[in-house]
Amino acid sequence: MQPSIQSDLRSTFGDRLQENVPLSGYTAARIGGPADALVFARSANELALTAEKLWKLDVPFLLLGGGSNVLVSDKGVRGAVIINRARLIKFNSQAEPPSLHAESGVTPGNIAMRAARLGLAGFEWAATLPGSLGGAVYGNAGAFDGDISRNLISLEIIHRQHGRQDWPVAKMEYGYRTSVLKREHIPAVILSAQVALKHGNLQDIQEKTKQFSEHRRKTQPIGASMGSMFKNPPGEKAGRLIEAANLKGKRIGNAEISTQHANFFINHGQTRAEDIKALIELAQNAVARKFGLELELEVELVGEW
Repeated sequence: MQPSIQSDLRSTFGDRLQENVPLSGYTAARIGGPADALVFARSANELALTAEKLWKLDVPFLLLGGGSNVLVSDKGVRGAVIINRARLIKFNSQAEPPSLHAESGVTPGNIAMRAARLGLAGFEWAATLPGSLGGAVYGNAGAFDGDISRNLISLEIIHRQHGRQDWPVAKMEYGYRTSVLKREHIPAVILSAQVALKHGNLQDIQEKTKQFSEHRRKTQPIGASMGSMFKNPPGEKAGRLIEAANLKGKRIGNAEISTQHANFFINHGQTRAEDIKALIELAQNAVARKFGLELELEVELVGEW
């Protein structure tokens, strides 16, 4: 980063600014080189103001919530990184149907657990979902036959040219693990979301949440990973294809294709992003040769490659 830009960032953010920070501490996979600059945002308003200031300075930035579904390069990220810690949740349990308003840095699992305690149903599928609500809204995250598009009522964004806006769910143009924000790389940041719930039986909701959590523990590996590496091709499962290509347990350096679920790539410690990327290419090539199918990444590659 040019010294003049670094100076502008210091003047703008003061003590909030951290410099040359390894991003491995802020990603679910515990992988990632240094960010030139890093700033925390602890509320939706602070997140909006931070984005506005960086746009005004014309400094590119990456937004990280829970740090899942991203692979940050070993060379790191030029420009700035915003760490989203905006986590306010407000339940409207007296409405019919009930709903909640949550800032984008909260984890979906936290929402699911708190809703369950209030006897509010419809979000149990997200009980073990990694990452942040903003990331889930951005990428239409899902599990157990549910996804965010079915719960989302509306969201608030801040757009680089048009400022703060409320979007109805239809404007997201959702598809499988994608949205218009993700597909078109729109210069906008998700600030908060309104999510639909429904009244239910407290015991039934808690039991369903428990079952989903237990199923995830039994079927998905523990350890540092990005989450599901590839999208499932139509009518297929990416994990089954990778396993059928005899790649379960394949290692490059300290990176491994999980022996429990082949669509998860595990960091066994001090793993390089380049080793994960090499395993990605190995899996894609092997599945293409064996089945004639192209595995599309669900994970996004960010930073300098």
